[in-house]
Amino acid sequence: MTRPFHLAFPIRDIEETRRFYRDVLGCAIGRSSESWVDFDLYGHQLSGHVRADGAAAGGDSGTVDGKAVPIPHFGVVLDMDAWRTLAARLEGEASIDWILKPQIRFEGEPGEQATLFIRDPSGNALEFKGFKDMSSVFAV
Repeated sequence: MTRPFHLAFPIRDIEETRRFYRDVLGCAIGRSSESWVDFDLYGHQLSGHVRADGAAAGGDSGTVDGKAVPIPHFGVVLDMDAWRTLAARLEGEASIDWILKPQIRFEGEPGEQATLFIRDPSGNALEFKGFKDMSSVFAV
């Protein structure tokens, strides 16, 4: 049985975060208060907590397959059909803050995957990956 993960992350504004995760990413909204809100991201529990400084933690970049990627970041591994649906949805949104547009990484190699990176309204970096074969997620 796959178990959902829980991630608490910093946000600057409840309402802009609620709109982004609900309207752009399609997340159901769970419990909330004046200082936090829960989202269902593909079956995983994300909790956005308002931070006094209003900003996501800054970070460095790493390099994966020759591309700079933000560290830290979080996201979800999807099957390829779900990834394509999400990628098309995001490409249709003029407000998306792209870090890396949809692309294939490690093409023809073990672990070949589709990937994209965006930032939410609070500056948090998110990555969404797509695999044709989920058994290759940990391929070496």
